[in-house]
Parts: sequence; C-alpha cells; structure tokens
Amino acid sequence: MARLRVAVLISGRGSNLQALLDACGEGGFPAEIVLVLSNRPDAAGLDRARRAGVPTRILDHKVFASREAFDEAMDGLLRTASADLVCLAGFMRLLTPGFVQAWQDRLINIHPSLLPSFKGLHTHRQALDAGVTIHGCTVHFVTADLDAGPILVQAAVPVHPDDDEDSLAARVLEAEHRIYPLALRWLGEGRISTENNRVRVSNGTAAIYPLINPAA
Repeated sequence: MARLRVAVLISGRGSNLQALLDACGEGGFPAEIVLVLSNRPDAAGLDRARRAGVPTRILDHKVFASREAFDEAMDGLLRTASADLVCLAGFMRLLTPGFVQAWQDRLINIHPSLLPSFKGLHTHRQALDAGVTIHGCTVHFVTADLDAGPILVQAAVPVHPDDDEDSLAARVLEAEHRIYPLALRWLGEGRISTENNRVRVSNGTAAIYPLINPAA
C-alpha cells in the first residue's frame, strides 16, 4: 500500500511539524511528508524540514493582493507536490472557503483545546479564566467554520491550581505531539470514516474515565 503523501503548513517554530517528521521517519509508518510550506520566510520550522531532507517552499502572504490569490498559489504548490493530505501545524492564516472546499476531507488541524470549547486564539487563557479543571487538544478536519470540523482524536490534561498560561500550554503541547502523529497514522492506514459530522475509527476503543481531576 502506497504511503500517504502529506504536506504540512506552518508559520512558526514547527514543534508539531517535528512530531510528524519523527513519526514519518519510523519504519512502517503509513505516511510521508513531501512538502513543508510556510507563509513566513523566518519560520524556524523550515530548518526542521530541511534537516529531515523534506522539500520546503515559502509563500509570503504579504505579496498577495488577497487571501484568495494567496490560497490559489498555495493550492498550486500542494498539487504540484501531489499531496494527498494537508496538515496545519501552527499555520496562522485563515483559509478561504474555496480552499477548504477544494481540500475537503483532506485537510486537518490541531487545536490547543478540547473542542468545541475555547475556539480561536488564547485558548489556555480562556481555559484558566473559565476555571476548568481539564483542558487539552483536538485534531479535527477543517471546515469553513472556525475550529468546527469533525473531531479525529482528543487528549485531555489536568489543570493544576498553580498553572499559568505557559505551564498549561507546555502540558498541552506534549499531548499535541502524541495525538497528531496518531491521527496521521489512522488516516494513512485507512481507518477513518466520517458520517453526520462524526469520525469513526475502525478497531478503535474508548478509554474509561481517562482523567478525573482533582483526584480524590
């Protein structure tokens, strides 16, 4: 079975990109990264890709007259790379409905909250302000609605009484690095199906009480 050809879109340091690169470097992993594209020339994640021998492209959004023009150029690069799937990994651009439609069911993102809670930016601040005791992250399919696509997998982490945004973000990031490669593996193995906005994972099982916080 051919490996899934994956393009990763980044804007910054690329820590989730590194998790995906590491996973794809493992023997028998069912996906390979064929392109890393950034809208920022100074994105540190580009160096991660180059060290891994993955082709990179820079598409500076500032030189385009519109979001539509930028997304059209990006779409062309992705198709030239023969990408089967696009992973957003800290890509700080809102995608146009036309781009999302063109890549429907082939476009995934990782978001630092347990969706549908805390959409948008500053999720860790939102969680702390809300006083939740459990926070986490979500890998989901991208739709035209912000942070609202079908959920592939989630991971929960405890919120500690003395947490600030930085400490909570670090704990969530560790979970992100675990579930993004997991979602990619499932997609590469053909184990994912979607029906009525819900994702089904063949041969998947649900954990019983994965986290109770605070502990008794």
